[in-house]
Amino acid sequence: MNGVYEKTYRLKSSDVNRFQRLRTSVMMRWLQEAAIAHTEELGMGREKTLDKGILWIVSLQRTEILRMPVYDEDILVRSWPGKTMHVFFPRYYELVSANGSEVLVRASALWMLLDEKTRHFVFPESYGIVIEGCVTGRETALPSSPKALPFTEESPFTVPFSYVDLNGHMNNTRYYDLADDLLPFEKEGRLLKTLFTEYLHEIREDQCIVLRRGFDENGDAAFLVGEDEAGTALFRLRLEYVPE
Repeated sequence: MNGVYEKTYRLKSSDVNRFQRLRTSVMMRWLQEAAIAHTEELGMGREKTLDKGILWIVSLQRTEILRMPVYDEDILVRSWPGKTMHVFFPRYYELVSANGSEVLVRASALWMLLDEKTRHFVFPESYGIVIEGCVTGRETALPSSPKALPFTEESPFTVPFSYVDLNGHMNNTRYYDLADDLLPFEKEGRLLKTLFTEYLHEIREDQCIVLRRGFDENGDAAFLVGEDEAGTALFRLRLEYVPE
């Protein structure tokens, strides 16, 4: 398909939880890998970025789950870029059944570029980084900041070495493992419906943070925030589940 990256996966035992459904963190890793692989195919890979001290990072994500894939199922991951907006690179995603007849997941993200040394965002034109947008007619809404809920719980967390990626910070997919461990929904077998994510500041190895969380009055949504010792928000997650 012109302008659209595609990759097929078969869900292995390591990809699913005890309910045989795809883990949220694995799903988000596949989306991230698709975006990176497609960027490389478009000629904007590591020679233009990583090798020159420039990092690709995600700022905001929005994910809508129509049906979570299950163990031993074959699926197709699709991804394509939207029109660049100043310093943001919109990207769209789909998870579909192997034959393309059923859309399982729709998602969008805003990517940007970070200077490896200064840890500040950079303007893409300064480095000759250009990605042409593609319109398929299947684009979902772009992400926005997650809607907050009142906090009712908190706990400390220290970032282990295994959570840190080649960018030198906690990989964004690991936030979903934290959510699975801290919130009751996945353990109860609840079905995730919508996911909103905002990455505000990177979190480094051995950094101690506070994880604060709250729930809506119906018990169908959760809000998870990581804060540093000064109370500055580092990331925000809102997870909405199918009502029981």
